[in-house]
Amino acid sequence: MKDVLPVLVERWRNGETVGLTTVVATFGSAPRQPGAAMLRLEDGTVVGSVSGGCVEGAVYELAGEAMRTGRPTAERYGIADDDAFAVGLTCGGTLDVFCEPVTATTWPALDQLADAVAARRPVATATVTSSAHADPPVGGHLVVTPDGVGGTLGDADLDRVVAEDARGLLDLGESTTLRYGAGGLRTGEDIAVFVNSFAPPPRLIVFGAVDFAAAVAEAGAALGYHVTVCDARGVFATRHRFPAADEVVVDWPHRYLRNELAAGRVDSRAAICVLTHDPKFDVPALRAAFETPPGVYIGAMGSRRTHEDRLRRLRDDGATEADLARLHSPIGLDLGARTPAETAVSIVAEIIAVRRGGSGINLTRLADHIHPDVVRSPVSSP
Repeated sequence: MKDVLPVLVERWRNGETVGLTTVVATFGSAPRQPGAAMLRLEDGTVVGSVSGGCVEGAVYELAGEAMRTGRPTAERYGIADDDAFAVGLTCGGTLDVFCEPVTATTWPALDQLADAVAARRPVATATVTSSAHADPPVGGHLVVTPDGVGGTLGDADLDRVVAEDARGLLDLGESTTLRYGAGGLRTGEDIAVFVNSFAPPPRLIVFGAVDFAAAVAEAGAALGYHVTVCDARGVFATRHRFPAADEVVVDWPHRYLRNELAAGRVDSRAAICVLTHDPKFDVPALRAAFETPPGVYIGAMGSRRTHEDRLRRLRDDGATEADLARLHSPIGLDLGARTPAETAVSIVAEIIAVRRGGSGINLTRLADHIHPDVVRSPVSSP
């Protein structure tokens, strides 16, 4: 939803009605993940996508109906049948969507979400997508931050419980549908609430102001990372050389990383790439990287000989075998890369594979689904 949020907020502030359709659950090889969104504007314009094209036509009509009636609705789209005109997902997956009319009346706290996202502060929204009770009503919204709540789902007890659960999902950067009973009982199934997490972008920290770093910074930025390039040599670490980076820092890598850790600015979604090729830089940087939370990707560039020498130096410096097990070195997947741009693709491909649990082998060799199955609770129509 983050990609359509600026347009949604602009029209919301202009007093317009917008048809917002959000993916709230997926099964199998669905093309988009929970949180993907599409807008239908009053002039008929479409912004965003929920399926990459498979069911956009049907969703467009669903949004138009919600705008006309003022009533939200839920729908499930699965595999198309033999009818050539049937609405379905050609990829073979299944997705649940929630379609709602968004106005200043239906979502008065939307500006709180927009302000938090613009400031890169963590924020989550919670939306009632189905309910077996009059309270809470379908379509109620809660905006949740680590230290506050805006709006209401229509039930104070439910607000409190959902806010707690939303903060947990926000810490993980995950969006999913949760189910509750009346009064916010976690053992119930009567109420479905979709929690959409808007965590700040994950960080990609690149140590070493070299030509490979420029290519990695560009690739990381394209994937939505907040990219930092750091090197102690100010003559090389310049904004001119790294235009794709969000930050270019002149500092010793290990000192910079430990300062960022102490400030709480490195979480488990981060990726650290050490591209220095110089033991006086990369060994201290890796020792600091081993202090990061579990889940952080840590990779280092170099030949097999460099790798073996680096391992020896790290052990001599006190690194444990558990530390070394976190290290991806030589960095990247075997793509036959030669140029900096090709090498950057190899590196970010490995980061994706590690984060998503991919094998890194050719899809043609896979016997199973090409997308990892994500089991979500189905959302029934209100």
